[in-house]
Amino acid sequence: MSELWRLGRLPASRTPEILEIEQRGYPFPWTERIIHDSFRHGTDCWGVLAADDSLLAYAFFSMAVGEAHVLNICVDPAVHGQGIGRYLMQYLMQLARDEGCTVILLEVRRSNSAARRLYESLGFTTLGVRKGYYPAGDQQREDALVLGYEIF
Repeated sequence: MSELWRLGRLPASRTPEILEIEQRGYPFPWTERIIHDSFRHGTDCWGVLAADDSLLAYAFFSMAVGEAHVLNICVDPAVHGQGIGRYLMQYLMQLARDEGCTVILLEVRRSNSAARRLYESLGFTTLGVRKGYYPAGDQQREDALVLGYEIF
């Protein structure tokens, strides 16, 4: 953990900052409506905040019936490579453990090698493939790898 960062549950009022990072971080970002709907449906959003309270990263994360799911996670591209994604994932993993979850699931683009390396280094394994899960431009689709982490 860096003394420069802190974690906090984000309120819906931070949607503009989340949307900015989402748009910088992904070629096919979530829309403002999807973000609003996630908050409206009670999905938790956790953020990594800098000392000045600026948002560095966030994750939409749900837990139910012993399972946790990382629905969306994004680190501001301006701060990639500083361990912020690892810090946030380790927090989510501990949160799931503390809540009695037995597994954490997520989807990742097959082409997102940096994210895949991070998840694998944290102990996630590939459980399957969702064919054509993500948009990929020119009306193409990209497969998602379904990753899981068993909590013992």
